[in-house]
Amino acid sequence: MPKQQYQVLADELKSKIDSGEWPPGTKLPSRAQLCKEYGVSDTVVGKAMMILRATGLTETLEGVGVFVAERA
Repeated sequence: MPKQQYQVLADELKSKIDSGEWPPGTKLPSRAQLCKEYGVSDTVVGKAMMILRATGLTETLEGVGVFVAERA
């Protein structure tokens, strides 16, 4: 079964974090930027971000943005 768009996006963003391209403390692009860059809807970006947050890869600062979490 093919992966859902949000899972593909989550995997892509995770690979940028895992590779060190986005080190801990890096602010992720805005939802609007991610929608434009990957050609997906806001819903797809939202679900991908939920996956990254649920797996502890990112943390959200309300009104500031989403950042790569420090590694434990």
